[in-house]
Amino acid sequence: MALYAIGDLHLSISTNKPMDIFGSVWENHTEKLKDSFSALSSDDVTVICGDLSWGMNLDEAKEDFLFIDNLPGRKIILKGNHDYWWSTASKAKSFFRESGITTIDILNNNCFFYGCDAAICGTRGWFYEEEKGTEHDKKILNRELGRLETSLKAAGDRKKYVFLHYPPKYGTYVCEEILDLFEKYGVIMCCAGHIHGKGLHSRFEGEFRGVTHRLVSADYLNFVPIKILD
Repeated sequence: MALYAIGDLHLSISTNKPMDIFGSVWENHTEKLKDSFSALSSDDVTVICGDLSWGMNLDEAKEDFLFIDNLPGRKIILKGNHDYWWSTASKAKSFFRESGITTIDILNNNCFFYGCDAAICGTRGWFYEEEKGTEHDKKILNRELGRLETSLKAAGDRKKYVFLHYPPKYGTYVCEEILDLFEKYGVIMCCAGHIHGKGLHSRFEGEFRGVTHRLVSADYLNFVPIKILD
């Protein structure tokens, strides 16, 4: 059994959203994902850090979720900024049950235990490029902070691994509020996605304020999930 992470699959199996317009790295990316996941086993767990499907609703996203469901192992997903199909976690869970999707769980106001002493925590997070400084921006950030803290509290005294869509550190930007929660609850590692293309030049990976940060955008990983824990 092993724990993996990847983000930003940007699937569009039944919608017209070819990703290769964003660069040659995206050519045949669905097949690349299928090939890379074939190395995983049925007892592995992969956290997918948002931006799963371009579907505008659950029906449009169904083929993408069936594709994810058929990949080996258990998948834990969280919301990204382009997951327009998302309305509520409960509606998504009901849709999965009705569609026979059995290997996908949702990380939202909760956590999942991994092995004997690790916890998978997280939420979407928030990022400086979204209406920074407005009341709307503050409201969304506070909501995400609340969801993250709920997840961290649910982990109890287990080792905490956080998965976000938006990275809390990018270039010179730092989301101090999220990093303060990491410090408060003793987070070991943070994996996040969202960053692509030219934005990769400003990515941050490594140790910061006692936490290991990793970028897991699918194109950055060449569509191969990165192992987090054995």
